[in-house]
Amino acid sequence: MLTVGDKFPDFSLKSVVSADPATAFGEVTEKSAPGKWKIVFFWPKDFTFVCPTEIAGFGQLNGEFEDRDAVVYGVSVDSEFVHLAWRQNHADLKALPFAMLSDLKRELSSALGVLDTQEGVAKRATFVVDPDGIIRFAYVTDMNVGRSPQEVLRVLDALQTDELCPCNWQKGDEVLKTAA
Repeated sequence: MLTVGDKFPDFSLKSVVSADPATAFGEVTEKSAPGKWKIVFFWPKDFTFVCPTEIAGFGQLNGEFEDRDAVVYGVSVDSEFVHLAWRQNHADLKALPFAMLSDLKRELSSALGVLDTQEGVAKRATFVVDPDGIIRFAYVTDMNVGRSPQEVLRVLDALQTDELCPCNWQKGDEVLKTAA
């Protein structure tokens, strides 16, 4: 698995940005949103149970991520058409404010090392990528355990200080100072 300090792989994936078929589809690459931090999180499958709770959680914090000059991308191995159907049929996903990416060929999940080869789906993984394309945070949970979007936001805040941040540090807290 790629981890902190590694370059995030180049990619080009079809995306779904709305529930309206006329405007739903697009493409996202590693060059999209230049100069921004990227929050890239993977879920195993659409139309499941834990996944929409996480996706909706990231959606609720999307404005907070934007305020920190970050863009959120959600990714699974489902097609863009399955993403669209899910958005149209799940109340919590209809107005989702970020792109759902289709890693149908499993190229990005394989390149990152987060493809569960037994199941053929992406693991529940999250990456925070800095504006230079370097992974600064990598987080994977068991398939049955949802992650905390609030914790990802907290880590982004800490990374953006470029300081030493103690355990449970929150934005606005004092950072650690070393002796001169």
